[in-house]
Amino acid sequence: MTCLVDQFFPRVGLDTVQILERLGLEVHFDPRQTCCSQPAHNAGLQAEAARVAGHFLDVYAAGREPIVVPSGSCAAMLKVALPRLFGEGSSRRDQARQVAERVWELSDFLVNRLGVESTGAALEARVAYHDSCHSLRELGLREEPRRLVRAVLGVELVELPNSDRCCGFGGTFSVDFPEISVSLGREKLDRIRASGADWVVASDASCLMHLESIARACGQPIRTMHLAELLARRREVPA
Repeated sequence: MTCLVDQFFPRVGLDTVQILERLGLEVHFDPRQTCCSQPAHNAGLQAEAARVAGHFLDVYAAGREPIVVPSGSCAAMLKVALPRLFGEGSSRRDQARQVAERVWELSDFLVNRLGVESTGAALEARVAYHDSCHSLRELGLREEPRRLVRAVLGVELVELPNSDRCCGFGGTFSVDFPEISVSLGREKLDRIRASGADWVVASDASCLMHLESIARACGQPIRTMHLAELLARRREVPA
């Protein structure tokens, strides 16, 4: 699980496990896992990033199972950037490449590895989907999450204008450039509100956290939901 999910959005982690188990998979969670090293990497602290990533490799290098991540940004870090933290030809780099091949973002795993679109979820609502930057640009995942959203019984998928525009979070970007970050977030919120969507769904908790915080500060009502939370929703049966 990602750090944000572990510390702030535990429901996302539980729902991810529930979805996979509902599809007949046996899920293992190693409590030794820690950060994937993305914050240090984004801040330019490559030695620290390599140290944190080294622990991640110690935990996962011996296995062969797919590593499913409910986050486009963390999955991109592990699949794309992780091997670059170690010297070419080193055993650590080889380890990192092997682990990277086993990493799957959740929607990618469901659609492209398992061949699943419907998870049996249901929700009567208009839903707008926000493309997180890493998921779209580094992993190339655009249709996969939308296919999963469309398959939820009762959902009407509403496309946002410029849905690929950054929400402004960008990890350490929101700390280094808060004015630009907030401006981008407000622009995204305006488009969500204009769409008439009941919920905005994304595959990264960080994007949702950013949008929620700006919405509260601006007094704008907005309901956010992680993709895993949507896919785990079951039809409510009257008593």
